[in-house]
Amino acid sequence: MDGTQLLKGVLDAAVLAVVDREDGYGYDVVRRLRDAGLEEVGDASVYGTLRRLYAAGALSTYVVPSEGGPHRKYYSITPGGQELLSEQRIGWQRFSETLTALISPNTTTSPTSPEGVSA
Repeated sequence: MDGTQLLKGVLDAAVLAVVDREDGYGYDVVRRLRDAGLEEVGDASVYGTLRRLYAAGALSTYVVPSEGGPHRKYYSITPGGQELLSEQRIGWQRFSETLTALISPNTTTSPTSPEGVSA
């Protein structure tokens, strides 16, 4: 299964979850996503997602001075971002349960139709 295609649909939730655990700057968020098992996540995708979530009000930023280089822009989750993450967690749980039931080899047909497909 191509993880990069799946990741496109859930990158917002993954980024919000990482920042919800701990504020972070762009590359730090990338590194934490990769450390969590999303090795194929692209830098540009994460930076674009951070900017989009910031523009939508789900994230806020602050700058931390650095002695060894440029200042770093840190991202933190806003109350609106926490609400969005909560909604995405619920949606992911429903989607995951549905897909697991569909692809499970022991799935029985649905009572709504003889082929197991609901209209």
